[in-house]
Amino acid sequence: MNIGRASKASGVSAKMIRYYEQTGLIPAADRRSSGYRDYSDTDVHMLRFIRRARDLGFSVAEIGELLGLWRDETRQSAEVKRLAQGHINALAKKIKDLQDMSASLTMLVNACHGDHRPHCPILQRLETDQEGEDLSVQPRAGAIERAMQ
Repeated sequence: MNIGRASKASGVSAKMIRYYEQTGLIPAADRRSSGYRDYSDTDVHMLRFIRRARDLGFSVAEIGELLGLWRDETRQSAEVKRLAQGHINALAKKIKDLQDMSASLTMLVNACHGDHRPHCPILQRLETDQEGEDLSVQPRAGAIERAMQ
């Protein structure tokens, strides 16, 4: 099947299929005499595997490892579990970092009066931030309670 049909059947865009081929994540498709790519059902199955892994947030490098393990019939499930657990740990760290950013930004928003005056604690804090410095500010009265609602 051509790249358009493979894309539709797998849920992976034609652009991403070309990218995966270019980076070596998947082997280059066979070519027809016309020069067009020709994908097999096996290729589409592999593309679906990649799409599902991407949906779970695995990086291209991690997907490469997963594909290698998937193809290796002598693999141990412990290897797959180790890779998945590492991804879970990375996601947990990312979630914590996002929660910390949200809390800091919430404090800044609650410190801002949001009125017609030019003074803005949000801009002031961004202007004066130094690397590694905590961005939180002392909230106005009631700000913590409003942030928790």
